[in-house]
Amino acid sequence: MTAPNKYSLTEGGILSKLLLVALPIMGTQFMQMAYNLTDMFWLGRVGSDAVAASGAAGMYLWLSMSFMLIGRMGAEIGVAQSLGRRDARAALVFSQNAMLMGIVLGLLYGLCMFIFNKELAGFYNFREAQVTKDAAAYLAIVAWGIPAAFISAVINGSFNASGNSRTPFILNGIGLGVNVILDPVFIFVLRMGVRGAAIATVIAQLIVCAGMIAAIKWFKDRPFERYPIKIRFEKEKVILMLKWTIPIALEAFLFCFLSMVTSRIEASFGAHAMATSKVGSQIESLSWLIGGGFGSALVAFIGQNYGAGKWDRIRRGVRVSALAMSAWGIFVTLLLWFAGGFLFSLFLPDPELVMLGTRYLRILAFCQLTMNLEAVAAGAFKGIGRTMAPSAVSIISNLIRPGLALGLSRTSLGLNGVWIAITITSCIRGVWICLWYVFRKTDKLDNR
Repeated sequence: MTAPNKYSLTEGGILSKLLLVALPIMGTQFMQMAYNLTDMFWLGRVGSDAVAASGAAGMYLWLSMSFMLIGRMGAEIGVAQSLGRRDARAALVFSQNAMLMGIVLGLLYGLCMFIFNKELAGFYNFREAQVTKDAAAYLAIVAWGIPAAFISAVINGSFNASGNSRTPFILNGIGLGVNVILDPVFIFVLRMGVRGAAIATVIAQLIVCAGMIAAIKWFKDRPFERYPIKIRFEKEKVILMLKWTIPIALEAFLFCFLSMVTSRIEASFGAHAMATSKVGSQIESLSWLIGGGFGSALVAFIGQNYGAGKWDRIRRGVRVSALAMSAWGIFVTLLLWFAGGFLFSLFLPDPELVMLGTRYLRILAFCQLTMNLEAVAAGAFKGIGRTMAPSAVSIISNLIRPGLALGLSRTSLGLNGVWIAITITSCIRGVWICLWYVFRKTDKLDNR
């Protein structure tokens, strides 16, 4: 074991260690978001219908994250806690069994996307037939990259758990660079439009996956000295990972599915409404991706310190993260309110859509602080393996969203009512989980 000693999170300055892990994770998550942003940037030059098609298909890629998290979070929690206890064998077995789950789930999800692409695209009931057709074509193509994405996620989680989030960041950066170069070639030079964007994404995902496999087997700062191809299946480890990750996966699945229902309400106002929402949500994700990066860093930080029994260090780490994310949430709130229109115009320059996008970003500005603090509280719970609390809060809060969105959209608020419902439920979710963490019983938090 080489990496755990070098990247150990149980010693040293708390903020410096958190940033050491969090910054590359933030960069990695930003680059994953940038795949969609790159597609939308170039497809925005084709037209809002093309953006709506890729945005609708992108919802199913988002939905895949709920299944992808089973392998990734299983590796992150299991490897981090094992390394904190200095149990090298257990860490490797957790990672390998998470890989097995990732491969199986990736193949099943990709197959479903490929076979049922028309039915999945038809869910949105677009008024424009060509948008549905393009979305189905996008889904059929990107399905081929799903297994590779699942494998990459597990390896990414293993690296993060060891404290080395820099290597996945570099590899994802290479993939993004490939996507940025290939997108305009396939979309405009080869005149493939939406299909070209999908092909560029798949090629980039395959390159990242190949790099991840090489990294975990041969790179200098890999988490494990050896990573055999033969997986040592251990039923107990798999059951424990499922206990940790099923609440997280269910939370992510319902969050995405309910967002898809909300998107269908948006689509009833026309493809321009869907395009506005998808571009706006990508810009707004600058906020929650940073919060999510800190949350993921906390999972690794708290996981290692939990394994080492360093509770005071855990509490200090949560406080430092909360202060940092409060500052970031306030900054993004001001950015979306005062500069949201300019940012939106970079992707959809149509003046009418810019006005609509500005309104979207100003409405969503109100929930940025609570969303970032939610990431901190949820990461603190997940790091010790107590995943039920944040998942329960998220599920219950998100169940409110579609009904509230439908009700408000039928008032004079119209489309604005849908976006107000998103903001209200996001605030409820963030405040609730933060209060749960603050007023929890400390003796009940330790589930060893």
